[in-house]
Amino acid sequence: MDQVNAFESPTTTRLHRGEYLVGLGVSLVLFAAHIGEVRWLPAVLLFVYIDLIGYIPGAIAYRRSPTKQIPKGFYVAYNTMHSLITQAAVVGLWMWVSGPEWALLVIPIHLCADRGVFGNFMKPFALPFEPVPNEQFARLSQQLFGTGATGSPAVGVREPSAAAAEPVR
Repeated sequence: MDQVNAFESPTTTRLHRGEYLVGLGVSLVLFAAHIGEVRWLPAVLLFVYIDLIGYIPGAIAYRRSPTKQIPKGFYVAYNTMHSLITQAAVVGLWMWVSGPEWALLVIPIHLCADRGVFGNFMKPFALPFEPVPNEQFARLSQQLFGTGATGSPAVGVREPSAAAAEPVR
């Protein structure tokens, strides 16, 4: 929500995802417009390597773990491979070594689809590797954004209830 409260309301989450959907749309239009110039082997490899390194090992470990707790290294791998910073460096290095090419658009297509379509952002260490509803966050969301709240700091928006001021247990 802001630099002090690192969470989002349902509305700001949709807006955030919407921004990535715009990026996905632009990337797909450019990719489609130049489809005849795309080198398919690099395109496929660049698209899948992000998940082959960053997601699949953690997903397998998570599913095999009876406690669903896995080493932080899987989270680091996911976050590193799904980082716009990392992938910008990959694109920059690729262009420096091989020159620009339309196949590189699969990287923003992958990242923007993950965020815009699927809602997958960075994975915090404190949450399960795969999405599972968190009871504490659900209570906080209900207190802050749910129905039955009274008043608000923004005109026309309801303020969190008094219960929201109490710490979540």
